[in-house]
Amino acid sequence: MKKLNEFLIPFIGLKLGKHQFEYQIDKTFFAAYEYDDFESCDIKVNVVLEKKSTMLELHFKHKGMVHVPCDLTGEMFDLPVKGKLRLVVQFGEAFNNDNEELLILPHGEHQIDVSQYIYEMIALSIPTKRIHPGIKDGTLKSEALDRLQQMSVKEVKAADTKEENTDPRWDKLKQLLTDK
Repeated sequence: MKKLNEFLIPFIGLKLGKHQFEYQIDKTFFAAYEYDDFESCDIKVNVVLEKKSTMLELHFKHKGMVHVPCDLTGEMFDLPVKGKLRLVVQFGEAFNNDNEELLILPHGEHQIDVSQYIYEMIALSIPTKRIHPGIKDGTLKSEALDRLQQMSVKEVKAADTKEENTDPRWDKLKQLLTDK
């Protein structure tokens, strides 16, 4: 993954307090990560960096649409996504990002790269099972849905099939249980 310079936030010259950054994310952002789970996207990311005397707090929010195929029919549709993430940045001896909510930067650092956090926040907000909203409310008509309905199992009368397929040896054993 190459570094995306527009996502580097230089915090060394910022005053104490809150600072807001906005990013418009499209397919080219995800191409840098070789992530291709959707055709296109239009997502707005809002990052609020709160600079304090000994640490930084970052609040990420995103909202937008991704153009994905339906898992049942293969039809393309716009799936709304949204989410948020909170990150605390502290300074220490060495870089450490083991904790998902805490980032430790070396003392000499003067900027933070937020692209990885934006990528993870958006990628995790996309559900694993994507179903077209037209399927839920019954307005979508497609060949795949028609074929699925044709192939669906019809109601089977369970009581009739069990009585016909009983083995007479089992019937004798069942009588032993009831003869007590």
